[in-house]
Amino acid sequence: MTAKAKLPFFLLLVSLGLLTGCASSDSEFQCGVVSTYLKPDSEQYLYRTVVTHLDGKPVISRPNYFLDVGEHELTLVELVNSPELKVSLSARGPKTLKVTVEPNQRYHIAAQMQTDKIYVGRNKNFWQPIVFQQEEYECQREEKR
Repeated sequence: MTAKAKLPFFLLLVSLGLLTGCASSDSEFQCGVVSTYLKPDSEQYLYRTVVTHLDGKPVISRPNYFLDVGEHELTLVELVNSPELKVSLSARGPKTLKVTVEPNQRYHIAAQMQTDKIYVGRNKNFWQPIVFQQEEYECQREEKR
């Protein structure tokens, strides 16, 4: 191969190397989404929640939280609206949920009412925070907050 023929091949290799470098640096910015906007099925004793803290820091409630990949701790309050629920207001406190966020995944969060504990006056275990649905979602770097 002549020197002239080697130049385009060399430029192609350099370009591919740069593109590979860009792709790997984007992986540092991968994210996933935790969502609270989807109305869960109350017939399955699932209810909406509100996020009050994210990784120990207070947050303003919003429908989606764009998070870095990895484990995150959400502090939630339940919005259980069921005529069956007979616990005192003092039992209605926040709970935490740990979510391991994977790239390009959305996690829908809900409060699951524990039907065997809804008649006990001060039982704080009448609900548990859960991920009730997970789906693919292309999380864009610009959207991450």
